[in-house]
Amino acid sequence: MKPVLTAYEQQEHLLIADLVDEQTTVLDLGCGNGELLVLLRERKDVNGQGIEIDDEAIYRCVQKGLTVFHGDIEGGLGEYPDGAFDYVIMNQCLQEIRRVDTLVDEALRVGREVILSFSNFAYLQARIELFCFGKAPATVALPYCWYNTPNIHFLSIKDFREYCASKQIRILEEIFLTNWGRTRVWPNLLATNAIFKITRGEGHIPAAARS
Repeated sequence: MKPVLTAYEQQEHLLIADLVDEQTTVLDLGCGNGELLVLLRERKDVNGQGIEIDDEAIYRCVQKGLTVFHGDIEGGLGEYPDGAFDYVIMNQCLQEIRRVDTLVDEALRVGREVILSFSNFAYLQARIELFCFGKAPATVALPYCWYNTPNIHFLSIKDFREYCASKQIRILEEIFLTNWGRTRVWPNLLATNAIFKITRGEGHIPAAARS
């Protein structure tokens, strides 16, 4: 478990925080050491809770004065009523869970909106490493070897957009990150990471309105 965030992770947290309105309620799934919840508390004055399975991470959250419950998000969110939170956050956990459909559906039930992020497996460097060298890619956004990666799903931005369309999930905002900042050009090829804000209902934001 990493006690300190990388600059890349810090940037991602700041961009997620920009998508959250002030003085709202937030549930952070797989909240880790609680850095994102602390940022949201300080910058947006949110009433935040987290769910985390790692005991040491929970201890670190408690030290920071956070409300975090021990639990496995794979088991669902049955203890929470419909619309219990303004936002449910799934930061870099989509690719690590087995039952994606179940958790996304539960997050959309519990939260008015869901903010999630993931590494883009269709990133140019990943394509080059796989095509030219015949090896599982390792990049800044995917810094693991094939044998120690926590990821069990490898998805792209295009994959997630198609998933939302098939599940009648509306995409409200999109942010695409590269090693040098944000991009709006060819995100499925150039972006290392993606951040989406979604809600129930069909539809996709127009290109001109994207973040």
